[in-house]
Amino acid sequence: MSSLIVQKFGGTSVGSIERISKVVERVASRARKGHRLAIVVSAMAGETDRMIGLAKQFGAEVNRRELDALLATGEQACAALISIALSAKGIASISFQGGQVPIRTDSNFGNASIQSVAPQHVLRHLDEGKIVIVAGYQGVTDGNEITTLGRGGSDLTAVALAAALDAEQCEIYTDVSGVFTADPQVCSDARLIRKISYDEMLELASLGAKVLQARSVQLAKRYMIPIWVGSSFEDAEGTWVTKEELTMEGTVVSGISCDRKDAKISLRHLPDPIQSMTQLFSALADIQVVVDVIVQDKTTDGKTNLTFTIPRENLHTALKIAQQIFKGIPDVEIISEEKVAKISAVGLGMRTHSGVAAKMFQCLAREGIEVWAVSTSEIKISCVIDERYAELAVRALHDQFGLAKEPH
Repeated sequence: MSSLIVQKFGGTSVGSIERISKVVERVASRARKGHRLAIVVSAMAGETDRMIGLAKQFGAEVNRRELDALLATGEQACAALISIALSAKGIASISFQGGQVPIRTDSNFGNASIQSVAPQHVLRHLDEGKIVIVAGYQGVTDGNEITTLGRGGSDLTAVALAAALDAEQCEIYTDVSGVFTADPQVCSDARLIRKISYDEMLELASLGAKVLQARSVQLAKRYMIPIWVGSSFEDAEGTWVTKEELTMEGTVVSGISCDRKDAKISLRHLPDPIQSMTQLFSALADIQVVVDVIVQDKTTDGKTNLTFTIPRENLHTALKIAQQIFKGIPDVEIISEEKVAKISAVGLGMRTHSGVAAKMFQCLAREGIEVWAVSTSEIKISCVIDERYAELAVRALHDQFGLAKEPH
């Protein structure tokens, strides 16, 4: 039987009728070579933001259920347009909304999690020789409520569909040529990474790299779905995201990422660190504020200083909670910094090579960049710095680790 491939086209790839026509040509060409194809599409570029803007014009806080019902229409329209264009070329196709597959999710409107994908309906149409086009970014609850999967959710749809269909691979078409050693708009000498492990890609995606949604990489790793990422505008080599191979250990640092979505809160002179942190972080967890980097140090008088980062949009809420908890406690200071950046070096080789942290700190010190906090894992080191120096830090670290050169 011919191979089954899932292809996903992002918003810029389908941003106009002309671009949709080019996508259709690409899909048709692949189908003529004998592949069975399931296509996942995003809404046309800017459409989701446009609809959010429309919803906000009514002033009141937007009901999340109704917002999901509204936003899901962008992908549905695009899926139908591609099916219409394929049919005009004499190619059998059919489009599905997420709920028609069905892709079942929980009821967390705006950021739903996929619970299951039933592939039988899609497989039947594929077996009939049709190209199946699925609206990405959406699903349906057991109660048939429309949900959306969060920003970048079409990537997640594509990988989940590939896993359910037992596809040979999942191809993600976007407006970049693949995964690079750093953001090419920041580092002019950033190099295309031809192959990267799931774990490295997961770290890069969660730390600010915008090529793939982190949840989709996590799912691909769980089901061992190879992902190819490349441009829909050119026939470039692209990047394979796949299982770890022995040769990957040779590269100590694979890439430098930058995340500018965080803010920092520091609390000084806490009298009882365990009780203080338990109370504060429990309160933040109750309102689903994610705490990332945490640094604690004792002062000479036996008290504790605490610094942590949170998503920037949660800063004012988190400050209000901290002020309520520590109100009236003598000497406690609460200091915030809204514009911070998290600069990270990622690489499988960190497991077996020492000295990466030393090189990173030496490089930042040489550039006069103060490190406010540090977070590490087996394959990454992240430094929290002033956002003003983010691009300088990325370029300096990219040079420090020689990432413009091909690995040996």
